[in-house]
Amino acid sequence: MTALANHKLGERPMLDWTPARSIEDMDKAGVALSVTSITTPGVWFGDGNEARRLARECNDYGAKLRSDFPRRFGLFASLPLPNVDDSLREIEYAFDHLKADGIGVMTSFGDKWLGDEAFNPVMEELDRRKAILYTHPSVANCCRNLLPDVHYSVIELATDTTRAIASLLFSGAVNRFRNIRFIFSHAGGTMPFIYQRLTAYPFLDKALGLNKGIEAKVPDGVMKALQSLYYDTAQAAHPMAMEPLSKLVSAKQILFGTDFPFRTAGDHVKGLSGCGFQAGELADIYRRNALRLMPELG
Repeated sequence: MTALANHKLGERPMLDWTPARSIEDMDKAGVALSVTSITTPGVWFGDGNEARRLARECNDYGAKLRSDFPRRFGLFASLPLPNVDDSLREIEYAFDHLKADGIGVMTSFGDKWLGDEAFNPVMEELDRRKAILYTHPSVANCCRNLLPDVHYSVIELATDTTRAIASLLFSGAVNRFRNIRFIFSHAGGTMPFIYQRLTAYPFLDKALGLNKGIEAKVPDGVMKALQSLYYDTAQAAHPMAMEPLSKLVSAKQILFGTDFPFRTAGDHVKGLSGCGFQAGELADIYRRNALRLMPELG
């Protein structure tokens, strides 16, 4: 919170967050456990030393939260990306010392998305560990303050999630790092609505002679790659988002998420009840899918 205040960032709900408020919200909606993660803007403010310090402080705090409130919180540890060497050290600390449940990162850093080859060493280590990699969208350098009357969260966050998915797909990262369990926020952003453009890209690459070798980077096809990823329900627990997503992927690839403190868990329970899911599918989304990924939380 101090870092956000120093950088004159952070919306009021985030600045007012407390463990007690989180647990109160969980209890109202019947949520047994929440896995914590850092939201945008993350820990990177342009200074590597600060990012390294903030990531460690956030991860130690998350581990203490889990210890102070047993069976109520899990931990997706933060990384000081885009600094790769520091991130590799933090991965080791998070998993080997803190026993984190996974890693949580932003979708982009400056002008680089997660599929950028600069991040390959991090992806290689996460793949070796068969890690969960949860992503939360950020705002890329290209797209800040494009519409002066529209807050960035209205459009840019969903768009940046889609850019990250495309970056991972068409760099070949999803294919190369098959042991990583990728989770994307907000029902995959705008991805379900433009999936046909994504699936057509390998053919477009050939037809236009772009020669990027896209087909070889997604050898099993774009659709299968998209269906191997996981997506959460945060800010998307309504039919206009869930119906397209559930036509693209099985309910077993959808995880319950809330974006608390910006929205409540109760909002999402109520919203999902009106999305046409069967009882078994809702049970998967609410609990069983998360336990398949993280059985130690059961």
